[in-house]
Amino acid sequence: MSLVVAVVGPTAAGKSDLSIGLAEALGGEVVNADSMQLYRGMDIGTAKLTVAERAGVPHHLLDIWDVTEPASVAEYQRLARRAVDDILARGRVPLLVGGSGLYIRAVLEEFEFPGTDPVLRARLEAELAEVGPAPLHARLREVDPEAAASILPGNGRRIVRALEVIELTGGPFTAALPDPKPWYESVQLGVDRDNASLDERIATRVDRMWAAGLVDEVRGLVTQGLREGRTAGLALGYQQVLRMLDGELTEAEAHAETVRKTRRFVRRQRTWFRRDPRIQWLDAARPDLLEAGLDVVRSVRRD
Repeated sequence: MSLVVAVVGPTAAGKSDLSIGLAEALGGEVVNADSMQLYRGMDIGTAKLTVAERAGVPHHLLDIWDVTEPASVAEYQRLARRAVDDILARGRVPLLVGGSGLYIRAVLEEFEFPGTDPVLRARLEAELAEVGPAPLHARLREVDPEAAASILPGNGRRIVRALEVIELTGGPFTAALPDPKPWYESVQLGVDRDNASLDERIATRVDRMWAAGLVDEVRGLVTQGLREGRTAGLALGYQQVLRMLDGELTEAEAHAETVRKTRRFVRRQRTWFRRDPRIQWLDAARPDLLEAGLDVVRSVRRD
């Protein structure tokens, strides 16, 4: 059976460790599905695995975009499916790994994206530049509360896209997402932890990022256009350090806000993934996590 294994779940739950173990046991290769790990140079703040940490497992779709490149789910879909098809053609197992739920769906399901209207898009972007994202997010909350709840209030690019789709289709942005129809035969493993444990891991992760040189990483990326990046510049941690460099936050405030907003983001990730009954959830704290994951994959293969 040509099977794609997806490892999904909230930030800091333990997806990467499980994916390496699964890849080693199954003869697999990892296809990144973390939207911010697509960017070159964004290593510390995205907890991107180092080459050593990848343990010889091939990883695809890391470091493919400059930080000035706006994210495109449609382009990601094209690249990810090409990588998955290549892995399958070589008799290996693709492991789609990450916490970006829309990116996962775009690869695994029959998923066509609503079109765009340059005039409408230009009008919305001009409004965004004039008044900022908050009023547009408030408008989105009125017309599509579910979409507004899933988009950060400061993410002007995604807010504009949602409002564009609503005007083009005459329906909610969430309604533009298709009913699930599989593109690949797949099994989805969800990795999660209890709130207290995950909150602690997030705080520890942010501490390590700061100690590893996140501030210097951001300074270096500023020279490459991070401030102009409509997607990369909004990444958690990076946005806070940019505000610190601009004098809007102290370093302690930037650190604390990164922890707080990451915890909030994790709750939204969990809400997104928990709506999908096809995901089989595993407690990342269990000592036999790898074996439990392999059991799920093997049961699907037997079926």
